[in-house]
Amino acid sequence: MTALDLSSPVAVVGTGTMGQGIAQVALVAGHPVRLYDTVPGRAQEAVAAIGARLDRLVAKDRLTGAERDAARDRLRPAESLAELADCALVVEAVLERLDAKQELFRELEGIVAEDCLLATNTSSLSVTAIGGALRGAGRFVGLHFFNPAPLMPLVEVVSGFATDVTSATRAYETARAWGKTPVACADTPGFIVNRIARPFYAEAFAVYEAAVADPATIDAVLRECGGFRMGAFELTDLIGQDVNESVTHSVWQSFFQDVRFTPSLAQRRLVESGRLGRKSGHGWYDYAEDGDRPEPHTAEKAQAPAYVVAEGGLGPAAELLTLIREAGIQIREEDEDHGTRLVLPSGGQLVLADGQTSVEFRDVVYFDLALDYRRATRIALSASQDTAPRTLQEAIGLFQSIGKDVSLIGDAPGMIVARTVARIVDFAHDAVAKGVATEEDIDTAMCLGVNYPLGPFEWSRRLGRGWAYDLLDDLHLRDPSGRYAPSLALYRHAYATERREGA
Repeated sequence: MTALDLSSPVAVVGTGTMGQGIAQVALVAGHPVRLYDTVPGRAQEAVAAIGARLDRLVAKDRLTGAERDAARDRLRPAESLAELADCALVVEAVLERLDAKQELFRELEGIVAEDCLLATNTSSLSVTAIGGALRGAGRFVGLHFFNPAPLMPLVEVVSGFATDVTSATRAYETARAWGKTPVACADTPGFIVNRIARPFYAEAFAVYEAAVADPATIDAVLRECGGFRMGAFELTDLIGQDVNESVTHSVWQSFFQDVRFTPSLAQRRLVESGRLGRKSGHGWYDYAEDGDRPEPHTAEKAQAPAYVVAEGGLGPAAELLTLIREAGIQIREEDEDHGTRLVLPSGGQLVLADGQTSVEFRDVVYFDLALDYRRATRIALSASQDTAPRTLQEAIGLFQSIGKDVSLIGDAPGMIVARTVARIVDFAHDAVAKGVATEEDIDTAMCLGVNYPLGPFEWSRRLGRGWAYDLLDDLHLRDPSGRYAPSLALYRHAYATERREGA
């Protein structure tokens, strides 16, 4: 099944930001495009707005004047749905209300030809439920574009329960012909991105609610240590706290209030207070011209230890050994079958975050997972009230000696980056096991849809056998609510790999 022919008209119903963006994508690809909106005059306004954006593309040398003029000739408003009768694809981008979408598609079904593809751009509703209003739901599919549609490359092509394979394939190939990167997805709450991304926000909020770190510090650690483009607090301020919380709540409800998707009470209070982020001038941060932007916690300068004792290879943090040697600090190595820690001159230990807490052990300081320890500019350390001051100072000095800012947080099991990555990896394995999408499509979706530095499966391969499972299992022992219980899919993955490697 091939993409729609460029001579085939495409219609977009709903002329808000997303509707205009989708229309522009189809238009620039070469299709005749019709715009319809129930509010009189809105479609004509959208045509003018898209025309102005085409002018800006010409000014930026992304479109020639001739291409702009041709595109304008292919774009026109429609005064009624009847004018969409000859369209080969109709994409809906109206308000997120199931009844409104169902009513629209019931009406369209009586107007367009039987081979016309019908698509919804919903981000939070069930594609199956919307298509359930149709007599012929086989031609109904989800085409979830990301905002802004002309710039964001990802499109989730969502098959509802009744969607024909031929319809999904045609929608997929059409999105690709439009210059997008499509990924195939089953109809599950949140699809790929909004399902698997939930822990990125949830774990940052959980660390904050546990009163072990402030938003500025958590964001800095996610960016400068984890390699994420933005921290969870600044990103939700950009998205809009009401929008982000609504998606989280929708996914949670759709999964029958599964504890793994539980929304944040702190974010709920933020929304209730009207602090919605950048658009309201205040969210987690103050965006007023004279507002203060808090700085992350950064430890004062400390003396580096003269040496450290390495027990084991440090697992995913093995690169630290090279960095420590390069800083001129002696490493004394001891052969330990199960050791994955550094012992400081004080006798205290430095251990990579593993889901346990510092207070459980005598004089242990945990350090967080980094995407790349050489390129990371900040490291978080976690200690308890019982950690010896000398041990903490030696740990701080050690990381400062290899060029890192150090953020000290409270005794948080799994810390910040480690627990976030482990849960994202778990959600990804669970999604594949349940037929939501392939590993390749999930990695593509998370990198292109939310700018993750690595896809979950690439991260999992780098971290090694059983890492995410072991960390979550330890977290689950300390918080038996079920929030951190590793999925059966992750267990099978870790156990099967262990058996293969141990055979």
